[in-house]
Amino acid sequence: MASLKIQLNLREKFTKAMSIEEQIEAGIAKAFKTVFDVELPQEKISLQPTRKDFEGAYTFVTFPYGKLTRKKPEETGQLLGEELVKSLDIVSDFNVVKGFLNLVIPNTVWVKTLVEIAEEENFGFAKDNGKKVMVEYSSPNTNKPLHLGHLRNNFLGHSVAMIMEANGYNVLKTNLVNDRGIHICKSMLAYQKFGQGEELGPSLKGDKLVGNYYVKFDQEYKKEVNLLLEKLKAVQPNGKDEDLKKEAEQNAPLLVEAKEMLLKWENKDPEVTALWEKMNGWVYNGFDQTYKLMGVEFDKIYYESETYLLGKDIVNEGLEKNLFFKKDDGSVWVDLSADGLDEKLLLRGDGTSVYMTQDMGTADLKYKDFPMEKSVYVVGNEQDYHFKVLQLIMKKLGRSYAEGIFHLSYGMVDLPSGKMKSREGTVVDADDLINDMIATAKERTEALGKIDGFTEEEAKVLYHNLALGALKYYLLKVDPKKRMLFNPEESIDFQGDTGVYIQYNFAKMNSILRKAKADNIEFNGRDFSGITDLAASEQDIITLIYNFPTKVKEAGDTFSPSVIANYSYDLAKAYSKLWSEVPILAEQNEELKAFRVFLTAQLANVLKKSMALIGVQVPERM
Repeated sequence: MASLKIQLNLREKFTKAMSIEEQIEAGIAKAFKTVFDVELPQEKISLQPTRKDFEGAYTFVTFPYGKLTRKKPEETGQLLGEELVKSLDIVSDFNVVKGFLNLVIPNTVWVKTLVEIAEEENFGFAKDNGKKVMVEYSSPNTNKPLHLGHLRNNFLGHSVAMIMEANGYNVLKTNLVNDRGIHICKSMLAYQKFGQGEELGPSLKGDKLVGNYYVKFDQEYKKEVNLLLEKLKAVQPNGKDEDLKKEAEQNAPLLVEAKEMLLKWENKDPEVTALWEKMNGWVYNGFDQTYKLMGVEFDKIYYESETYLLGKDIVNEGLEKNLFFKKDDGSVWVDLSADGLDEKLLLRGDGTSVYMTQDMGTADLKYKDFPMEKSVYVVGNEQDYHFKVLQLIMKKLGRSYAEGIFHLSYGMVDLPSGKMKSREGTVVDADDLINDMIATAKERTEALGKIDGFTEEEAKVLYHNLALGALKYYLLKVDPKKRMLFNPEESIDFQGDTGVYIQYNFAKMNSILRKAKADNIEFNGRDFSGITDLAASEQDIITLIYNFPTKVKEAGDTFSPSVIANYSYDLAKAYSKLWSEVPILAEQNEELKAFRVFLTAQLANVLKKSMALIGVQVPERM
C-alpha cells in the first residue's frame, strides 16, 4: 500500500487539514530519537489507513525497525504509542496488534479538519501545473452508428479528461473520426448498388441509414463468397478448404469493387468523392445527436481523410533514414524484431495507407497543434500491439513527444445475450440503449412515487439524468482494463452498487438541507469546537471527505475513473449508514443538529464534485 506520506505529497497540501499525516510522521521521527536514541528521517516513515476491524485512523508498521530499536515489534509499537500520546495532541490513544501500531485521532481534530475543508473553495482540485494533456476518445467509423462499446469509450475519455483537469492539467479533448478506408467504401458501394436513391428522412438518423448499408454489404458479400467457394471447390477438388475460402474472400466481386472505390477516392474521383461527402454528412448529423444525448463533447475533431497523407510523408522520412524498408511488391515495412516485436506494414504496395500510416501523421499534427506532455489514446485492448508499435516507431524517428504516448486500453463490453458484431447488425445501438434506459428510469421512478411535485419538464430531466447516471456509473465503476458484462436491468436499480443509488442518496442530503434552511438552522461559519463526541458513522464520513484529494490524484495517475466511481459509492453508503444510525433534524441537541447538517452539506458538496468527474448529474430531489 502506498504510504500516506506519498499521498500527502501528491495532494500538494490542498488544505490545511492535510498536515495530520505530517504531524504524525514528524512525531514518530521524534519519538524514535526520544525512546530509542535513533535518527529516523521522516521520509522513511510510512503510514497506512487502519483496518476497519481495529480502532484507529492511521497505522504504523513496526516490523521493519527491529534492528534500529532492538525490541520486538509489539514492544516497539507500545513504546512509540505511549510517547506519541504524551507528545502529540492529535493522537489521543493507541493500540498495538502484533507489529501494527494503530493511532486514534481525537474527535476534535476531525471536526476541525472538516471546518478547514469547508473553507477551501476548490477542495480536492489542484492548481494549474502548467502541463498539457490531450485525451483522444470516441474515434468512430463513419459507416455505422455509435454502439454500446462506444459508450464505454466516450464515457472513459470524457471522464479522464475531467479528472486530469482536476489534477491541474490543461486538457484538450479530441476525437479522431475514421472517415476513410475500405470499411467506409463498403457502405458507399452497398448504397450505390442497393440503395435505389434512398435519402435521409425524419424517421431515420443518418448514421443508422449508413450503418444499414454496411450490414447489407456484408450480407451480399457472404453470398458471393459462398458461390465463389463452390466454384473453386469444383475446379480444385484437392484444394485445402482454408486456402480456397481465403481465395474466395479475396476475389469476391464486391470486395474487389470496394478496393477499386478506395483507390478512386484516394485519386479524388469526383463521383466517389461526392458520394463520400453526402454519406459522411448524414453520419455526422447522427453522431452530433448521439453525443448530445450521452453528454460528451470535444474541443477539436481530427479527420483521418485529412491526416493520412501526413503519414505518407513520415513513411518517406523513415525510408530516407533507413528505419523502414520496401518489399518487392512496393509495400513499406518497419522491422521491430530486435525490440521483441515483429515486422509491421506501414504502406501497402498499391500506395494506399493503413491505420499505422494515419496514426503516425496524426501524432505529429496533434503535437504541433497542442505541445503536450501526455497524449492519451482511449482505444480498446484489441489495439494494444498497435500502440506499442506506434510509440516505438515515433521514438525511433526521434519524436520528443513519443515517451508521452499512453494507450488507455480498456476491455470490451458484453451483454447477457453475448458479443456484438457490427457487420452482422447485432450491435446494441447507443441511442436505442439510452432511450430504453430513460424509459426504464421513468417506469421505476413513477412506480416508487419519487416524482411527486415535479412538472412534466422536471420529470423528463430527472429520467434522463437517472438513465445516464446508471449507464455511466455502471460502465465506469469497473477498472478500464477489465472486460465487463453490462446488465441494463441491474444498472438502474435504486439499491446496491448503482449510479441511481448514489443519486438517490444525494437527493436525501439535499432534502435535509432544504428542511434545515426552512427551520432556520445556521451552520456556515459556526463554531463547532465544542463537538467532542462523534458517532462512528460521522467520523467515517469526515475521513472519506478528507481523502477526496487523494482519490482525485490516484484516478489521474492511473487514468482510471473507476477510482472516483467507487469512491462516490463509498460516500453514498456512508451517508445511508449515518441516516439510519443517528438522528439529524430530529436531534435534540441544537449544536449537534447543526453540526450534522453541516456534515451533510460538506458530503453533498464532495459527492457532487466526484460524480461530476465521471460525467454524472446528481438531482437535488427525486
